[in-house]
Order: sequence, then structure tokens, then C-alpha cells
Amino acid sequence: MSIKADNLTWKIGKKTIVDSVSFRTQPGEMLGLLGPNGSGKTSLLRLLAGLRQPHAGSITLGDKDIRTIGRRAIAQRVAFVEQHAATNANLRVIDVVKLGRFPHRSMFSGWEATDDDVVDDALERTGMTNKRNDRWQSLSGGEKQRTHLARALAQAPSELILDEPTNHLDIQHQISLMRLVSRLPITSIIALHDLNHAAMFCDQLIVMQRGRIVASGTPENVLTQELLHEVFAVDAKVEISEQHFRPHIQYLP
Repeated sequence: MSIKADNLTWKIGKKTIVDSVSFRTQPGEMLGLLGPNGSGKTSLLRLLAGLRQPHAGSITLGDKDIRTIGRRAIAQRVAFVEQHAATNANLRVIDVVKLGRFPHRSMFSGWEATDDDVVDDALERTGMTNKRNDRWQSLSGGEKQRTHLARALAQAPSELILDEPTNHLDIQHQISLMRLVSRLPITSIIALHDLNHAAMFCDQLIVMQRGRIVASGTPENVLTQELLHEVFAVDAKVEISEQHFRPHIQYLP
């Protein structure tokens, strides 16, 4: 087991945002988190990353309750790429990516060749090697997103949590990012809007509505015409693709 959520509940005032959510992931699995806007996806991801404390329930990383793990130890294991991640200082791309190494270094340890190797690999994986010396403010929205992903990979995490990572990317980089994440030998939990991307790349899916899980399982079992109509209010035809043998959704006018 990699990450386990048990009866998670989180509220804002009297409004329940995440409502009694339970699931578990297996090591190396890519779990897609789907649901309409306001369904609780981002709040759930922030709970899983240890950035918020649930009002009820628990989160287990490996065999440890996340509440018993220090912030640095969590950062050594879990990397989180937010939907609207920001970098205030006008740093170079390589300086942003190097931030991912900090959880693995003590106050007195110097920068080592192994750190350079990890950073270089993260830049290459995300297609940002040629931009390594560019300033943050000069980057496009998609390049900024890929830089944040490179920073997350530089953490060398066991679990990668991503909130709508393809939102600001063109179609080429959407596909390349999804392919990259799906091939990583780590557990990933990724919130997505594009249901066909979820079907193509994810091993398991969770669908949320009004803070609750309303469906979970393989893409083949989850992405049905009935669910698309009931949860997403769209009419669609779901067929198995002859190219990737996963569900493919054709939206109907």
C-alpha cells in the first residue's frame, strides 16, 4: 500500500467539502481523480499532501499515520504540484528545480554531484533542459507548469500528487506530461478535467461529486454513459479505442 485515506472529512465552517472519503493506492499506480468543479478534488489532494488537517478520518503513508510524520519527512516522500503554483522571485528555471532537493539536504550539507544529476534528469524528463537558464517571468504558462513538475521530480518522491497539471499546456505537452507521469515508477494521484486522458493513462479512477466518492475502479468500469450523464451532465458514447484499448468518449451534440 502507498497512500490510504480512511473516512476523510474536511469542512469550511459548516460546509462539508470532503465527505467521508476512503480509498487506497498501490505502489506504482496512477490514480485519476475526476469530478465537476467544486466536487472537492483540490481539497482532497491538499489533505493527502499534508497541507491541511482533516476534521475526521486519517491518512496513511506506507504504514505510518501522516500526523506522526514531520514536514521534512513528508516532503522527502510526497511531491505536490498545485494547479496555480506560483514563484514570486524572478529565479532561473534551474534554481526553481533545485528547490526540490532541499528536503534531502541537512543544514550543513553542501550541494553534491548527485543533486546535479537528479536536477538534470528532472529537467530532461520535463523537456525544460534548453530553458534551464531562462528567468521565471519570461516563461509561458505551460513552461512554468513543466518547471514546477521538474521541481517535484527533483524531490525524488515515492508519491506524486498533481492538481490539474495539464490545464495550461498545449496538446503536445498535455500528452507528453501524461505519458511521463504514467511511466514513472512511483505512485501518482492526478486530478484531471480531460476524461479521455484519464481513460488513456490512469490505472484506476475515482469520481467525486459534492465531496463524496460516487464511483471508483478501472477506467473501463467507471467511465460509463450513465455516469457521464449523471455526474458531468453530458451525453456521450463510450467505446473501446482500437488504438489503446481503453475507453474513448465521444461527446454528443
